[in-house]
Amino acid sequence: MARRAQRRGGAQRSQRRVRDLDNEGIIPILARAVREVEGSAQRGSLPGSARTKFQVVGLLVREERARVKADTDSTESHRAEQLKRLDGIATILAKTATRDTTLLYLLGEDAEIGDEARDLRLDMLRRGGVEPEPAEIEDDAAEVVPDRGVLPTSVVSRRLSNPFLQPDFSGVDLRQRPRRLAGWELLGPLFRSFEYGGASACMPLPEHASTAAGGGRVLMHHQAQVVAAASEGHRTYLLADEPGLGKTAQALLAAEAAGAFPLLVVVPNVVKTSWAREAAHWVPDRTVTVIHGDGEAVDGFADIFVVNYEILDRHVGWLGGLGFRGMVVDEAHFIKNKASQRSQHVLHLSERIRARYARPLLMALTGTPLINDIEDFRAIWQFLGWIDDKVPLGPLVAALEETGLTPADGPSFYGAARTCVVNQGIVRRRKVDVASDIPARRVADLPVELDGAVGRSIREAERELAARLVSRYHTAMATRTSGRTVEGIDHELVRRVAGWELEDSSSAKDGENVFTMVRRIGQAKAGLAADYAAQLARNVGKVVFFAKHVDVMDAAEKVFAERGLRYTSVRGDQSAKARTEAIDGFVNDPEVSVIVCSLMAAGVGLNLQVASNLVLAELSWTDAEQTQAIDRIHRIGQDEPVTAWRVIASQTIDTRIAELIDSKAGLAARALDGSDEEVGGSADVQLEALVTLLTDALRAEEAAGVPRVNTVTSIA
Repeated sequence: MARRAQRRGGAQRSQRRVRDLDNEGIIPILARAVREVEGSAQRGSLPGSARTKFQVVGLLVREERARVKADTDSTESHRAEQLKRLDGIATILAKTATRDTTLLYLLGEDAEIGDEARDLRLDMLRRGGVEPEPAEIEDDAAEVVPDRGVLPTSVVSRRLSNPFLQPDFSGVDLRQRPRRLAGWELLGPLFRSFEYGGASACMPLPEHASTAAGGGRVLMHHQAQVVAAASEGHRTYLLADEPGLGKTAQALLAAEAAGAFPLLVVVPNVVKTSWAREAAHWVPDRTVTVIHGDGEAVDGFADIFVVNYEILDRHVGWLGGLGFRGMVVDEAHFIKNKASQRSQHVLHLSERIRARYARPLLMALTGTPLINDIEDFRAIWQFLGWIDDKVPLGPLVAALEETGLTPADGPSFYGAARTCVVNQGIVRRRKVDVASDIPARRVADLPVELDGAVGRSIREAERELAARLVSRYHTAMATRTSGRTVEGIDHELVRRVAGWELEDSSSAKDGENVFTMVRRIGQAKAGLAADYAAQLARNVGKVVFFAKHVDVMDAAEKVFAERGLRYTSVRGDQSAKARTEAIDGFVNDPEVSVIVCSLMAAGVGLNLQVASNLVLAELSWTDAEQTQAIDRIHRIGQDEPVTAWRVIASQTIDTRIAELIDSKAGLAARALDGSDEEVGGSADVQLEALVTLLTDALRAEEAAGVPRVNTVTSIA
């Protein structure tokens, strides 16, 4: 009797141990979860949380099956029992999917796994006693919070003022994935479709578009077409117009037409200031803030946020949660390498925006011809939401489905597929295509910020020069004893003081003056100007680069070499033979992208009309010198409109010099038209630059309430 009782007790303890083991690990967690999903399906409704749970259970069943099969420490019978239980869970998943076949897409190899699914998976693993790999947790956190992340105070204020950003569910169907084409590999054929040529890579655009932009501003016809398309509801664009055709204006006014504010604009550093200026011109009713450094000066309540690629890593965290309704990526070929950090940040921001708003305005701007290595556009298409890592998405996949074709149909599919992609929003116009829209020759200013120690040093030197002029002015004013009293600033005396300073500067061999300052500005701009010229060369072909000083030319050539661009050079110390070889190399060798020219040595006598783009890295002292440089490419034999990109250092005397050169150009035009006005030379621009600098400093004194003694003007 006692032995039978003992045996029964041992059997019960063994059964309890088996049941305890059955309730350990991840499998019981999965079994409960799949029963919950099955119950929801039987009730006729599968909410989003149940669909997420279905997907996570499917993923973990696969992982656990692989783990069990690889577990050599367990007995064969235990492994068989575990696999049998996993098969039972998989059977319930399959039965549930027969009630709603769309669940099958959640189990596909290319299925998108959202943040909610990742979080649920980690939670189930932990509840099942399985500690996730550290890399999984770190990678998940790294997607949202970069190591160098900052949070500007004004952005916190904006969040507090509007803590609830209402999501937009109006276009959930736009996120659809392949159905009839689900079994086909599509991205490769889509890229290859552009290798077969075909019609122009430009989507149909409205022919009748208003060129009026409001406030007296007027668009060119080709620009107005894109704005009209945005007004009609188109929301994604790969705007690949050649440089010089006004992509910035098109993007800003398309955002206005689409109501895509707040708008995020990601740009190279060299054009950051230019974007702010263009925004103030084309959409003056919208506030714009430019993000510098750690964003201490950011206006968190602005309509347009401009940030450069180089500092995006610090700001991607708060930018992703601000609630942007539109995003523009300028020089979008910068994100071609999907492994790069800046590409990953851009794609992350695009995904966040598309997750909140179904139809945001997304624009990728690049002058790079579409046909050049189409694989490079994989990241750009993903930014626009046309594809993900493995399949086409949304309207693109819908368009492909409607063709009724598959890659097996060969040329028919490729032609139709190319059209489907182009119609998603590829816009490509060349200068020759819209020559009637644009002038045959124009100068486009490109303002740049001089950051860092060099920029601070130049601005400090300019303040010292202004202070020296003010001191000379006050000294002259205090020592004069005759003449009539002048209220306020004595402009005649200002011109005399500027003249004295110019004479001293011309004869001085050392010390800071207007000439050394302009040279330092040119040196500081050299890298930025060369970087922009390199971008132009990559985009449209040959570029002429002009500079005044040898050290600026040297710095530019170093940049071109680092970028892998072949270049030639025309300098004053060259022999006639070397000069001829440099010119012939640029004109005749298709591999030579840039010619670096001295304004003094190459400003006349050269025929370089093989290029239609020119970069002026340093300003001349006369419009005539600038015009002579531009005329190296704007001459007989040129069959394209010419654009001269004039690089100007913002918030420095560079800006004043550019304005003076332009005013002298107008004066020269009037003189040629029969005016009696006398056209001055370089000394006039130098003098006027100093006059403007001194006048601005005296006005600043007046505004600050600095006491001023009465002045007299000499009657002599």
